[in-house]
Amino acid sequence: MLIILLFLLLLTCHPRHVTTTNHLQPVDTMDPSELQTLYSIMETLSLDQKWRLNYPNPCKPSTSWVGIECKRGVTDSHLHVTRLDFGTSPNPTCKNTATFPSQIFQLPYLQSVFFFQCFTKTKTTISVSKNRTGSPGPSSLQQLSLRSNPSLVGSIPSQLFSHLSSLQILTISQTRISGRIPPEISQLSSLVHLDLSYNQLTGAIPVELCKLRNLVGLDLSYNSLTGPVPNAIGQLGMLQKLDFSSNLLTGSVPNSVEKLTSLVFMALSNNGFHGKPPVGLANLKGLEYLIMENNPMSTELPMEFGHLPKLQELRLADSGYSGEIPAIFSQLSNLTTLSLQNNRLTGNIPLGLGNLSHIYHLNLSKNWLSGEIPFDSGFLKRLGKNLDLSGNGQLCLNPLQAYDSMKLGVDVCNRSNARVGNSSSRIQPLKKSGGRVVEFSRPALFFMFLGLGCVGI
Repeated sequence: MLIILLFLLLLTCHPRHVTTTNHLQPVDTMDPSELQTLYSIMETLSLDQKWRLNYPNPCKPSTSWVGIECKRGVTDSHLHVTRLDFGTSPNPTCKNTATFPSQIFQLPYLQSVFFFQCFTKTKTTISVSKNRTGSPGPSSLQQLSLRSNPSLVGSIPSQLFSHLSSLQILTISQTRISGRIPPEISQLSSLVHLDLSYNQLTGAIPVELCKLRNLVGLDLSYNSLTGPVPNAIGQLGMLQKLDFSSNLLTGSVPNSVEKLTSLVFMALSNNGFHGKPPVGLANLKGLEYLIMENNPMSTELPMEFGHLPKLQELRLADSGYSGEIPAIFSQLSNLTTLSLQNNRLTGNIPLGLGNLSHIYHLNLSKNWLSGEIPFDSGFLKRLGKNLDLSGNGQLCLNPLQAYDSMKLGVDVCNRSNARVGNSSSRIQPLKKSGGRVVEFSRPALFFMFLGLGCVGI
């Protein structure tokens, strides 16, 4: 009987022993070497001199720092840093002497890091730390964002790309980074989004960039890039956003752009592009925004733009376009913005533009358009100040809408040319005297404003 009791006692004690052992495991602590790396990063960036004392265990949920995210390891019981945020409240702000911490690449589980308005006083460069073997080790980093850091200077180090094989999002924007885009960028085979806008980058767009077949967003705007767009750009078949605006690019837009059938947004403004657009531009059936202002295109306004059914914004101002506005533009039923100002467009405004129910911004100013404006009072009222037709000397408004002529900056059509659809005659706007329309007798004006139309005199 005594033996049986002893056996039962051992059974009841055994589970308690296991529970005690699990409890003693360091489930809420960081790996010591990883913790020291994190402290080193904070000392490089933060004004908080007591950070080590205030956060002895930064990943512990009850005392965690607001700019850090951690996850428990799969192969161990430690907590590991997976995300860091620096620069603006509530995240830790950076001190004036903050410099780029290359140690971030030594955090083995780090997936995302953000530096926003962190390097603003002391000049610093992007650097990649080396491991004990003397070369950069592999990194688990998937997102690196360096945005709005005016003291970040120098070039983009080529070794950065060989180090970040898992990177999916790279943002180096609004800094003073200069030099060429390294061709080694092709090593970022997992890259989905690349934003190098608002920097001082020079040289040509490297053809190697076109090997990044997973790219969905590509923004190189507001730099000083030169030369033509590589014809290989058509290899980026998954691209949805393409922004090369405000550079020094030249040549024609390559025909291979027609292969970018996933494009939703394309901006090429403020460059030196010229000539006709790609022959197969109409293949971009999903394109919603086409922004190509301020380029010396010096060609007739292409009809191809009218074959983009989802187009919402079409901006082609200041580009030397000539000829008439294609009537097919009236079929762009989703159009909200049409900017064609400061070109050399001639002829009448297409009648169908007034039937575009979604349009709220229309600028046709500073062209050579002529004839009667084909918009009814409801259209004029809906657009209001967002309609600009000024600077077209031969453009005039129906006498029944004379009240609106002053707001639009145009004259009232005279009676002798009331049939503006007749292409054999060009409408001559009335002369003005003291801001009032002349050449109409009082009886004629009386009947017009009664709504009886132009009565023969």
